[in-house]
Amino acid sequence: MSTRTRLLVFLLGAAGLALMFARAVAELPGFGGVDHPYGRRAVAAGLARHTTNIVSSLNFDQRAFDTLGEELILMAAALGAVVVLRVAMHETEEDAGHHHYGPADVFEALRLTGYVLLPITVVIGVYIIVHGAQSPGGGFQGGVVLGSAIHLVYLAGDYPALERLRPLPVFEGVEALAAGVFVVLAIAYAGQVTAMNVAVGLEVGCASILLVAKFFEQALLVRQSS
Repeated sequence: MSTRTRLLVFLLGAAGLALMFARAVAELPGFGGVDHPYGRRAVAAGLARHTTNIVSSLNFDQRAFDTLGEELILMAAALGAVVVLRVAMHETEEDAGHHHYGPADVFEALRLTGYVLLPITVVIGVYIIVHGAQSPGGGFQGGVVLGSAIHLVYLAGDYPALERLRPLPVFEGVEALAAGVFVVLAIAYAGQVTAMNVAVGLEVGCASILLVAKFFEQALLVRQSS
């Protein structure tokens, strides 16, 4: 595709987006007015569902399809990392248990800190997920905390222990299962805000672990074949 053709395609798309944006802005209610139609509908729907707060009602009921889209974007990112960072024909993968991939030479205080913080961080992540519908936080935030918790072992200088702690096929299966459960709940909603929140947390946590794992493999285990 030539430069002129790419520019033409961009201008057509930009013009369409500008028209839709201008129409949307023109129909917005006046700023600072007393009439808030969206707010009235959102609060009424949240009260009808008996959710603990309006934010949870919006994310996991009224706009569950938006949250579903965000879930699938993260899943697509993990899948893209697996495809792009796969071992190519001119590369080989070394065994993490050999060569220089054993426990790194780090300060014992750092190693101990990583091992101590691991269970604490896992508990915090689970707490954020489970109580996401009752307090600030939720599946996305808690999932990232869980994904970060496991990698404290790597920061403690023990990559082989990290590999034993996160069997990738298990996390791949859990991510796919959690995403599937959320799709079913988003399509046929049954008032299970907490269940949807847990599904989000599991999917986000597993996707984060898989993403980082692929980058680790590329940086530590994959080398150019001779």
